[in-house]
Amino acid sequence: MHETDDALTRHEQKERTRQALLDAALELTDEHGFAGVSLRQVTRRAGVVPTAFYRHFASMEELGLALVDQSFDTLRGMLREARQDPRTYKDVIAASAAIIAIQVRSHRSHFAFVARERFGGVPAVRHRIRDELRLYVSELAVDLRTFPHLETWRSEDVLTASRLFVNIMVSTAEQIIESPDRPEVLEEIETEARRQMRLIVLGYAGWRSDETAR
Repeated sequence: MHETDDALTRHEQKERTRQALLDAALELTDEHGFAGVSLRQVTRRAGVVPTAFYRHFASMEELGLALVDQSFDTLRGMLREARQDPRTYKDVIAASAAIIAIQVRSHRSHFAFVARERFGGVPAVRHRIRDELRLYVSELAVDLRTFPHLETWRSEDVLTASRLFVNIMVSTAEQIIESPDRPEVLEEIETEARRQMRLIVLGYAGWRSDETAR
């Protein structure tokens, strides 16, 4: 029993150190951009010796990819929360705009990392973000299939609708990150997000997804 407890403690300590490195890198990226952050800066901020870094990550690039994965876990949490609510377009739009605002404020560092590094200077990180956004679009498209009118659409058209929604989500998150944290500013951003999503939805009923619509 004692050996099991020791092993669990060692595992917990290893996970705490790994998370400390991720948190330190996230903080430093907010200040310098990921390409401008060094391994020594990360370990110094995390309070560990540089050699300890390699027990968790083979390189700074691997740490960056882990940050992408962690950030998209947050994004998927936002999608799961939006799924739980609404059954009408109106409710979906209102709930989605509110959830984006809440999630971005609660997890600002992760959303800021994705927003900044998708155009950043580390190719592997930039490409992983692009791949994750594509996957996110595909996951949302599965949900959109359940809405009226879209069940008869071609897959390519549903993906296009999903991509438009994701672009609005990303744009709204970026605006929240860059704006003052004041209620009236956030309400203005939410209102604009709802307006954009509503415009997309208005086009659903009139769209004819047939083989000639290319």
